[in-house]
Amino acid sequence: MVRSIPVLLVLLLCAAAAPTPSSHNKVIIRWYGQSMFEILSTRGTRIVTDPHAIDAYGRPQVQADLVLLSHFHVDHTATDAITNLKQAKQIPALKKDENGRDTWNLIDEKFKDVHIQTVGTYHDDMAGMQRGKNGVFIIDVDGLCIVHLGDLGHLLRGEQLRKIRKVEGKPREQHPIDVLMIPVGGVYTLNGLDAQKVVEQLKPTRYILPMHYGTSVYTDLLDLTYFLDEQKMGKVERLQRSNELIIDPAAKPPEQPIIAILHWEKKGKEN
Repeated sequence: MVRSIPVLLVLLLCAAAAPTPSSHNKVIIRWYGQSMFEILSTRGTRIVTDPHAIDAYGRPQVQADLVLLSHFHVDHTATDAITNLKQAKQIPALKKDENGRDTWNLIDEKFKDVHIQTVGTYHDDMAGMQRGKNGVFIIDVDGLCIVHLGDLGHLLRGEQLRKIRKVEGKPREQHPIDVLMIPVGGVYTLNGLDAQKVVEQLKPTRYILPMHYGTSVYTDLLDLTYFLDEQKMGKVERLQRSNELIIDPAAKPPEQPIIAILHWEKKGKEN
C-alpha cells in the first residue's frame, strides 16, 4: 500500500501535465454587423476583424488574441470593442509614411496557429482619390483560407488578384479560398453588382459572407437585394437568429459555395 502512493502520485502528475485536448475541431465565425467578424480557431485563437461601436448593432464587446484593421475609418477601428485590448495583438493593414500619409502595411507573418497576409487595395474605384487606401486580409487557419476584403471599392486588378490567389507561394488552385467576406452595400464600397463580379474573380469554394450592407436596424447602406438578385455563384442560406457559422475544415466543400446570410445579433438573443 505504501508503494502504491508514489505510483498514484506520478500518474496524477502526468495527467495534469498532459496537453488539454481541443474543445472542438471546427472553426467558428461570428458576425457582429458591418465588417466585424470574430473567428475562433480549433485551438481557441480569437481573431477579430474591423471592430465597430455602432449603436444600432448594440456596440458589441468581444475578446481577441488578434485584431485586424483594414483601414482607419472609425467604424473599422473601434478597439474599445475589444475587452482585453492590452493583451491582444493589433495588425493594421495601413500605416503612416514619413509624410503622415496613409500607405499599405504589407504583412506576411504567423501568429500562434494563424498565418496572416495583407494585400493593398483601394476604398474607391479612383485609386483612392475619394476615400483612400484599403487592405485585404488573407487569413489561413486550420487549413482554411479566409479572405476579408475590408472596404474594397473596386474590381480587383492583375497584381492584386495574383497576390490574393497565392499563399506561401502556392497558387490558389492548390489552396483555394474557402470563405470570402465581401462588402456589398455600396455607397462607400462595392455595390451588389460589382460584388458579384469580385466573387466571380476570386471563386470561393465554401462560403460567401456578405458584410457592410444595410439591415433592418442600420439603413445607411444598400441592402442585400442587388447582391442576391441574379446571383450566379452560390446558393443562399439564411441563418435566422444566429450570428454564428460553424465550419468543419475536414469536410468536403459543397458543390457550389453557400451565401450565408448571418443575423447580426448573438445566437439565441431575442429581437
